[in-house]
Amino acid sequence: MSKPKEQEPRKIVLIGLDNSGKTSILLSLQGTTNILSFFSLKPTLGLNIIKIEEEGKEYTIWELGGQQKYRKKYLEDLDKYTQGADEVIFVIDVQATDRYELALQYLADIFRQLKKDEIEFSIYFHKFDPDLEKIKRFSTEQITSILRNRINSIIPPDYNYEIFKTTIYTIFQKTQLNG
Repeated sequence: MSKPKEQEPRKIVLIGLDNSGKTSILLSLQGTTNILSFFSLKPTLGLNIIKIEEEGKEYTIWELGGQQKYRKKYLEDLDKYTQGADEVIFVIDVQATDRYELALQYLADIFRQLKKDEIEFSIYFHKFDPDLEKIKRFSTEQITSILRNRINSIIPPDYNYEIFKTTIYTIFQKTQLNG
């Protein structure tokens, strides 16, 4: 009997503005629960690649630093970063309302460059911490009404994508908002 072929690790590209929470998501996925680890985070400079094994499956996650100088570089050569990717996750910090326009512009720039419609695409409305729901302007309904229509106008209608609200508050949590 021949040995079953090992499955390739699933490649996920994590992208978004600086300080949107990409590194915190990675720490959570790696099982880090020490809150002090999150307070000492430094911005990702360039590209950070990590490997995670979860329930017998391997993942290679490419975290793209979100500072302006890196965003420009990624957009110029997006194919290089998304080559072989199974999924792209775009992270928006829902608490940074003053950066929504910039985040949506970056999303639009990505879709102008993204050529592979076979790549799964997810959008994380991140930092949707439990106590945030108590503030009306941060309710799920408010945030989705502000962002969803804009996102729908950016992403081609025939492109399938999913939106999730996420938090690392205690344990990383993901709740699907559409579909």
